[in-house]
Amino acid sequence: MKPSRFIEIERATVYRGDTCVFNELSLTIDEGTHAAILGPNGAGKSTFLKLLAGEVHPVPHDETSIRLFGEEQWNVWDVRRRLGLVSHDLQHQYLEQVTGLKVVLSGYYASIGIYGHQDFTYAQISRAHAVMEELGIGYLTDRRFADMSTGEQRRCLLGRALVHEPTALVLDEPTSGLDLTATFHYLDLVRGFMKKGKTVLLVTHHIHEIPPEMERVLLLKEGRVLQDGDKALVLTEANLSLLFGCPVVLAQANGWYQALPGHSA
Repeated sequence: MKPSRFIEIERATVYRGDTCVFNELSLTIDEGTHAAILGPNGAGKSTFLKLLAGEVHPVPHDETSIRLFGEEQWNVWDVRRRLGLVSHDLQHQYLEQVTGLKVVLSGYYASIGIYGHQDFTYAQISRAHAVMEELGIGYLTDRRFADMSTGEQRRCLLGRALVHEPTALVLDEPTSGLDLTATFHYLDLVRGFMKKGKTVLLVTHHIHEIPPEMERVLLLKEGRVLQDGDKALVLTEANLSLLFGCPVVLAQANGWYQALPGHSA
């Protein structure tokens, strides 16, 4: 039986201003897959996220197509109900005065904060409280976003992504700016989501963010996929040195990877 597709991109050429970020990019990710897109700054990761969110579009061409959950002409609201997205842009755009509970509730409308015309059922409010308790942030219900730590903000945005029970979760460098304890806690939350059989796509330049359960890694550099396959085959010192343009030594422990500085010959 052919697996259902989460993402299908065929020969997409994408510009940001006058800059061509992707030239005929093609890739597919099946539902139920846990995958990481790893690349340095400038690789095209942010543009890829905006492509999924419908914020940028490829150059129209007969051979170009983008499908999410099998739909080429998707309704953005239908996609948002199935997709939970946590990005740096979202964290920086978020309204400072919004309380933790309202951050989570805004996931039902994919809005930045909530507004008077938006109605929430008792079940939705109960679900938001339950998600916050599950993420260990029940104490942030009435705290303003501006008064939270970076880690607390990140967990509230994760709650926002999870509150409507999406089938897929997309994370943008989820532990950037977090201390060690907050990093470990956040990654434990992500691993729990993966163990429930949900699709998780991680977009990052941090190798240490890739959980042991994540089996597929794509290496992205200057808008091109350099390698795509099984994590153990793709995450090698030679591949990472080429990807980041510097000598890399790879350390492994308990299924986790970490990059260390190598030495030039």
